[in-house]
Amino acid sequence: MDPGSFLLLLLLLLLLSILGAPGLGDPGPLEDVVIDRYYIPKICLREAQMGDFIRYHYNGTFKDGKKFDSSYDRGATVAGVVGVGRLITGMDRGLQGMCVNERRHLIVPPHLGYGSIGVAGLIPPDATLYFDVVMLDIWNKKDKLQITPLSRPPHCNRTVESSDFVRYHYNGTLLDGTPFDSSYSKNSTYDTYVGTGWLIKGMDQGLLGMCAGEKRSIIIPPFLAYGEKGYGSVIPPQASLVFSVLLVDFHNPKDGVSLEHLEVPEPCKRRAVSGDFVRYHYNGTLMDGTLFDSSYSRNHTYNTYIGKGYIIPGMDQGLQGVCMGERRRVVIPPHLAYGENGAGDRIPGSAVLVFDVHVIDFHNPEDPVEMETLYRPEGCNLTTGHRDFIRYHYNCSLMDGTKLFSSHDYEKPQEVTLGTNKVIEGLNRGLLGMCAGERRVLIVPPHLGHGESGARGVPGSAVLRFEVELISMEEGVPEGYLFIWHGEPPDGLYEHMDLNKDGEIPAEEFSTFIKTQVAEGKGRLMPSSDPDKVIADMFRNQDRNQDGRITPEELKLKADEDQEKIHEEL
Repeated sequence: MDPGSFLLLLLLLLLLSILGAPGLGDPGPLEDVVIDRYYIPKICLREAQMGDFIRYHYNGTFKDGKKFDSSYDRGATVAGVVGVGRLITGMDRGLQGMCVNERRHLIVPPHLGYGSIGVAGLIPPDATLYFDVVMLDIWNKKDKLQITPLSRPPHCNRTVESSDFVRYHYNGTLLDGTPFDSSYSKNSTYDTYVGTGWLIKGMDQGLLGMCAGEKRSIIIPPFLAYGEKGYGSVIPPQASLVFSVLLVDFHNPKDGVSLEHLEVPEPCKRRAVSGDFVRYHYNGTLMDGTLFDSSYSRNHTYNTYIGKGYIIPGMDQGLQGVCMGERRRVVIPPHLAYGENGAGDRIPGSAVLVFDVHVIDFHNPEDPVEMETLYRPEGCNLTTGHRDFIRYHYNCSLMDGTKLFSSHDYEKPQEVTLGTNKVIEGLNRGLLGMCAGERRVLIVPPHLGHGESGARGVPGSAVLRFEVELISMEEGVPEGYLFIWHGEPPDGLYEHMDLNKDGEIPAEEFSTFIKTQVAEGKGRLMPSSDPDKVIADMFRNQDRNQDGRITPEELKLKADEDQEKIHEEL
């Protein structure tokens, strides 16, 4: 070895002996505690300062590695105040500046440990002590609750106040991250009142001001948690607690139904009241957005009376005053919904319910047909009446605008004799009193339409909207008549009908005679698209023995027939 290299080696050995390198000689007595921060967490929110309360674990050994004490062996962390002389000086100094979850090796010289006296039977005099320490908790009596918002819904109409009932999920850990409890593991929210002493003080305070759906982190010092006693085997004495909280929903026992009008049609001619029958679609969710039911999934409206106790009280109240076509949000506290027990496996106990409702239509069993005249010709003197034959066009739809039927889809207008039960009663009523050329809108309630059962293409209990236009009308005849005289029938009616005077009236003579009376304005047939069929029916009625001719004995006016029936009944 050359002289330069030998000199360099001597200098290195001298430097290592000064630094106390192991295995290279005794460095001599230590002046202060030696600190090796061999693990420092990436995030250090706080360092232990003089006067702080701390919790930590440690192993204590001598230089040869022999253990003299260990908190692990006792199964309990050490808790105390740092920097105020309650610990040996070396430990007091060595723990200051530590972060939670930091790990340190401490070498404590005798004069900063147990000195020349030691601890009888445990630590000999003038012993250097070696500690392996992990910091678990740091707090101070001056600490306050630490609340960190993690997420907050964009819309928050109300926040938690004292005396509210809350339902929330949480993960609970110690300050070092050790979990001690979780509502998620129980698959159930924690449900309780806030501000009434049912919770530890820190949680009572930490939940205040939260919105439904909000997430926040709450760090609670021990004096606002379980303090010196801890809780069971999961929360040590003097432990700070960290809760990650998701507020699912909350309400107050004094709450009523909350309404949000999302879309209100204009105009709104009428609003629903108790006793009305309402058809509506809805999505039902919990306050966190979890869907528990939907009428849309069944492709069928929910149909019910309101104000009669057929539905939960909150919905009974929430549908009061709706307009047809309105969309509204109904928020219902549990005491007006399914209460503490909930419903099935989809609605938890004490759950606040949110219904987004779309009202399709509603009616009352006492409702008449609602009529609105869109156009009425001037000089309208002749209007439709019972038994009149009319031709009209129509468009029929539900109240939400869904098209059902239209006469415009066919080659010619609809034809009907009013009062003959050929159309629904509401339409029949709505077509009365119209002039040719008049246009109306008719709103027909189901009891005057297709009723609870509906019809092909028409939902049960549906209110119908008709746009009708009267094209033409023919004056009708009373029920049971096929022909009426405008005045008195001629004397010697049979002789007038017997055109060739042969003493009998065949079908041809009968038809010619009736058509002549109609042409001369002396009478009119029951309106129909086929006068020949009506006349043929009249002939069959008079030809009593069906021999193809009418004799004087067979010919009778309907008025005479009715009178005979009265006498027979008497």
